[in-house]
Amino acid sequence: MKEIWERIIVEPFERFVGMIASFLPNLLVSLILIVAGIICGWLTRQVITGLLRVVKADRFFKKSGMMQALERSGLKDSPSRLIGQLAGWLVVLVFTVIALTALKVPAVENLLSQMLLYLPNLFVAVVILMIGFILGNFLQRTVLIAGVNAGVRLARTASRCVQYGVYFFATAMALEQLGIGRETVLIAFAIVFGGVVLALALAFGLGGRAIAREYLERLIKGGDEEPDDFHHL
Repeated sequence: MKEIWERIIVEPFERFVGMIASFLPNLLVSLILIVAGIICGWLTRQVITGLLRVVKADRFFKKSGMMQALERSGLKDSPSRLIGQLAGWLVVLVFTVIALTALKVPAVENLLSQMLLYLPNLFVAVVILMIGFILGNFLQRTVLIAGVNAGVRLARTASRCVQYGVYFFATAMALEQLGIGRETVLIAFAIVFGGVVLALALAFGLGGRAIAREYLERLIKGGDEEPDDFHHL
């Protein structure tokens, strides 16, 4: 009876206590890492926000149109503060990943390894979207100013087409980087790009038809007048 009691109750309980005892140090290390990550994240946010304010990065974001877009989306913080917060949360995320790895749980380690392999692609996609946003706004203003100075009636429409074209191209590149619907994104981009080229070709063709007609009429009239001039000579 005693042996049965020990085999059913005592031995499993001892194994459970042993597992808890071996797990507690890892849990303590994980908690320390999380606290350290929160502190380092706060410091990183303060430092980066301060540096961006020193170099007056908000002025650049205002000229690029990013600040207006953030205000339209409902975000009231300045871009420098948002970047500082993003950097701070990134530091916290890194420390959290290290803390979870310190637990030495196989399932958690496998999940984290897959996440770490995917993070570089996510970072590159975010950078592509930011560059595309800034470049699209810059080209939109450049085309608008050039079109207005040249007296083009559809300058605003053309500038918007350029802006949204850059947005679409950057989004397609970001999705391709993430591996989300790669073939679908490429096909959609090819269709849209082909449609834009066809529309421009038709627009220039129809618009230049009158100019071509006038040019041909001048050539014909000039050819008819040459024999008369020669006859008079």
